[in-house]
Amino acid sequence: MIKSKYALRTTIVAGAGIIAVMLSGCASGGSSTPSSSASSSASASEADCASDATTSNNLVVGTILPITGSLAYLNPPEQAGVGLAVSDINAAGGVAGKQACILATDSGDSTDLSVSTASAQKLITAKPSVAIGAASSSVSLNVVDAFASANITQISPANTSAKLSGYGPYYFRTAPPDSVQGSALGSLITGDGNSKVAFIVFNDSYGTGLRDFTQKSIEAAGGSVVYGATSAGQEFPPGQTTFSAEVTAALATKPDAIVVLAFDETKSIVPELVAQGWNMSKTYFSDGNTADYSKDFQPGTLNGAQGTIPGAHPSTDFQSQLVSWYKGAENADLTDFSYAPESYDATILTALAALKAKSNVSADLNKQLGAVSGANGGTKCSSYAECAPLVTAGTEIQYTGQSGIGPLNSHNEPSSAFIGIYKFDANNVPQFQSAIEGQTSY
Repeated sequence: MIKSKYALRTTIVAGAGIIAVMLSGCASGGSSTPSSSASSSASASEADCASDATTSNNLVVGTILPITGSLAYLNPPEQAGVGLAVSDINAAGGVAGKQACILATDSGDSTDLSVSTASAQKLITAKPSVAIGAASSSVSLNVVDAFASANITQISPANTSAKLSGYGPYYFRTAPPDSVQGSALGSLITGDGNSKVAFIVFNDSYGTGLRDFTQKSIEAAGGSVVYGATSAGQEFPPGQTTFSAEVTAALATKPDAIVVLAFDETKSIVPELVAQGWNMSKTYFSDGNTADYSKDFQPGTLNGAQGTIPGAHPSTDFQSQLVSWYKGAENADLTDFSYAPESYDATILTALAALKAKSNVSADLNKQLGAVSGANGGTKCSSYAECAPLVTAGTEIQYTGQSGIGPLNSHNEPSSAFIGIYKFDANNVPQFQSAIEGQTSY
């Protein structure tokens, strides 16, 4: 028996944390006008760090984002988020008069960790104010200790693995942990009337972690996992390209719904599901693969399928500014906004923390990140231009930003966050439907 479609408030126990998920009618988050049109169209070359840039004369924003690999589709929105933030910081006078600049590196993905290892070493040698990234939790787990040993603050805009909650004093994130998204995804699945659920999931810390929390939510609502469950040993290795055996085994359990937790492997899984006659409208995805597949599949392939992406839906004005910045930087169109708000907020929080610390040195600003996020309470402000004078005057603030997250908690992650619900249209493009706000406590 499945409980009612959506409880107004659903509480589940997940490890040491209690996750409360509340339905919200929020269609967009954050300030609608963080920057001027002049700053949002600044070119990437203007934001790049000079070869001699140091924290003594600049806020050096290092990035370790997926330029290559299975998550490369996330690089444009994350790059745009960081770039737009740097433009806005500089348009507002920089950090105590010192300009922000970007030192970009490639994170690659979990199939070749040598890429992120080399990029982390490049950033460590440069001694930036912050390292924004990685997108992949597995990649962050590969580099987080190296950054910490070098006293470099890392802020991921997209990591969700529970393994990174409270990892250490130099690791932060502006995306919520999997416990929040898993609860929302499970509620969505069972709320649609599905009781028997199969998972096609890769053996990656992100995939298995999100699977575990989603399974707990499904079971709490009276459902069951019939394939790909925790400890069943039915995960596939990252990078696998053929899925006939996995799809056949999953369909043999006669599920009501299938959850696909993967990255680029999704482009091979979906055709196999279609070939074996699965109703794709009964398929669910997550932030790792809720993406634009208009160029990958025949029209209508994913029509009605659903997915979740952490973060408030970007406002129209904010989207326009991101599009303008990316067009000026890359002479290309930006169509995906996944984790752009979180990337933007990570960069703005860094600048505000540096301003409060009166230092662009990573070890110094690190101690002020929680405070400028509102951990100590304070005056709410939604942009760097609005917040910076308050910080300079010694006022405690709460930067509310674009992603809709609550103040950073003792685990250096959002105390609350929105999870967006998306439905694929006839062109295989996910369209925003609504948002669920999740509160995390420990």
